[in-house]
This record gives sequence, C-alpha cells and structure tokens, in this order.
Amino acid sequence: MNTVPADKHLNERARHLLRALVERYIREGQPVGSRMLSRDSGMDVSPATVRNVMADLEDMGFVSSPHPSAGRVPTVKGYRFFVDSLLEVQPLTEGEIKSLRDKLLTNQDNPQILLASTSNLLSAITRMAGVVTLPRRDDPSWRQIEFLPLSDNRVLTILVLNQREVQNRILYLDRSYSADFLRETANYLNEQFSGCSLSEIRTRLVNELRETRASLNEMMLTAVHMAEQVCAGDAREDSYVMAGETNLMDFAELSEIERLRQLFDAFNEKRDILHLLDQCASAEGVQIFIGEESGYNVLDDLSVVTAPYSVDDRVVGVLGVIGPTRMAYDRVIPIVDITAKLLGAALNSRH
Repeated sequence: MNTVPADKHLNERARHLLRALVERYIREGQPVGSRMLSRDSGMDVSPATVRNVMADLEDMGFVSSPHPSAGRVPTVKGYRFFVDSLLEVQPLTEGEIKSLRDKLLTNQDNPQILLASTSNLLSAITRMAGVVTLPRRDDPSWRQIEFLPLSDNRVLTILVLNQREVQNRILYLDRSYSADFLRETANYLNEQFSGCSLSEIRTRLVNELRETRASLNEMMLTAVHMAEQVCAGDAREDSYVMAGETNLMDFAELSEIERLRQLFDAFNEKRDILHLLDQCASAEGVQIFIGEESGYNVLDDLSVVTAPYSVDDRVVGVLGVIGPTRMAYDRVIPIVDITAKLLGAALNSRH
C-alpha cells in the first residue's frame, strides 16, 4: 500500500521522516538506514514502516539508494523540497550580527580590502567557499555590433556601447564565415539586444543556450555563441573574489581529484560562475541553486547560496557561499542574507 500521496502533498509522516533523513545526512554525510531513521525520528514507527515510506519516497525521486541495503540519501529533488517546505531557518543572534558588522567595518575605508575580507568572512564562518562579485561602476548598454571576416577563422568585432564608446575585439571561431552570413548575424543580434545592458544580455544568453538550443537555427546559434564570447570579454571586468576553495576538499563527496581539478579550473576561468551570479543579481533576496539546478556540470555536486548587495538602492553585486549539496542550509541562508545587507550598508556609508 502506498503510504505517500503524490509529490508535494506528502503526508505528515513522510515529511517528518524525509526531514529527519536530510538533517542526519547533512550532519554526517553517510546513507541513512531505516533502523537509524526510526530511532532518530522521535516517532512511534517501526523500521518496517520507515522502509515502506522510504521506498515510496524513492519511487517519487526524493531519495536514492547509492548501494543495495546501504541506506538512502537525498536527491536534488529531496533537497529542494526540504529547503522550500521543511526547512526552519535559524536566524542569527544580535551578537552574531554585531560580530559580522564589526569585522566588515574594520575594512570599511578600503573597498577592495572590504570585498576580499567579506569573501574570507563567509568562508571562515561556513567552512566552505565564499564569493563576492566586484561592484559594477556602470552597466554599459549595447548599441550596435558589426562583424568583419579576417583570415584563419578570425572575425573582427566592432561593438558600440552607450552613445560613443567603441570596442574592437577579435574572435577566434572554429570555422570561417562569409561576410553576408556575418552581416546577417550582426543584424539578428542588434535586433535582439540593442539597448540592453551587457549583464542583462549575459543572463539572456545563458537562458537561451540552456532552454532553446534545440530550436535555434545555425545562424541564430552562431550569433548566440559569438555574442557570448563578446560579452564574456566584458565580464572579465566584472570579476569576483573568492576565498576558501580548498575547504571543499574536506568533504568526502567532493574529494575525487579529477572532479576537484575541474572545479578549480572553473573557479579560475570564472566565466561560468559569473554567468550564474549574473542571474542572481537580477533576482530579489536569497537564491539557492542545488546541484544540477545551476545548469553547469561542474557544480552538479554543489549548492550555491547567493544574495545581491546594493549601493544607493541599486544592486551592484552578488555574494554567496559554494559548498556541498549537504550544506547546513538553515545556517548558511541567514549568514548570506545578513552579510549582503551589511556589505551594502558598509559601502553606502562611504558615500
């Protein structure tokens, strides 16, 4: 008999057991068995009843069994339900908030040191990686682009920003394109993006490649890839500071050497991480990407918790914490939220 109704309408027993499983797995990082869960739950249920509920939750995709009879672990879907419906966030105490504020205010007069110390602070408190994007002075608007073919699969890009700023860049492509094709490509991009800010364009490009790649024809797909290269060049200006990357090596599920190499390469290259953080800058409040929700394979075993920070009521950057999917969300979420508000206040006070 199925003891768990469909999807989000889990009954109280299933919700309670799922919460107990996720919380124990976050603490210990080991698959949770039915007997242990029966003991932990505080409910008057037998291990057999727990096994039945776990089997139903597994059928529904909330938990999985890494090995036969080895207990169960939460899936991305299980974590998402836990965060959205079961999590009780632990607010920071006044003392904790004061401690954060005091540490940030120590470096208030030097914005570069302030941003670096903020990423270090996030890393030190959470024992994960802390990241802070540098404030954007201005977000230039795309006015017009032209492409001129060069030799050896190279294309000269002439990009007009704002009213008069002209930037020339050379793109290295995997094949040559005719002048007519490049003209058509430029016309398409100008129709799509003229008047948009570069940060908005980067976010739209990420979404288009993720959601509509299959429906784009060759010209449109080439245009999106070329625009991505153009905007990625600009993104190097809007970089970030990160601290505590090596903390991730302390988590057993992240300790596989090849996986870590790919992750640190992504941190160094920065482009994909910046794309993800750009999406967060246009959203309100705390954003949480769990595992594959980020859209980047290298982050499939990680969660990213971010919040935007503002100067003069305008969002100028994003900060956050990157760690394993089994992070203590109840603590990380308020730490990220409060730190973003304190960083914005510290930057505002310099005006």
